[in-house]
Amino acid sequence: MTELLHLTERALWEEAREAGTYEMSTKGRTLDEVGFIHSSLRHQLPRVARVLYGDEPDPSRLVVLVIDSNRLTVPVRYEPPVPGSEDLYPHIYGPLPVGAVVGVEDWRP
Repeated sequence: MTELLHLTERALWEEAREAGTYEMSTKGRTLDEVGFIHSSLRHQLPRVARVLYGDEPDPSRLVVLVIDSNRLTVPVRYEPPVPGSEDLYPHIYGPLPVGAVVGVEDWRP
């Protein structure tokens, strides 16, 4: 299992649990708009959080989804966030089934 992480709003995760799939790509953008769900490895998460949620006044609104890559039925591709970057981030190319989420952690910056 490769552990993939996705930082999101707690309310969006609760909605996804009821729907059966999570379909947000990143803060304010859906899977349909972007084409994939942004995720990260554990060491990449602090940077992602600073970039996307650095201005979040209430970090308790955020959770980290811990995803078991073996439970995904859609492709995962490791790609640079910008052309030329050496650091590659995992992108999930399709809806995230709630059954692939093996843990939900409170975000603590």
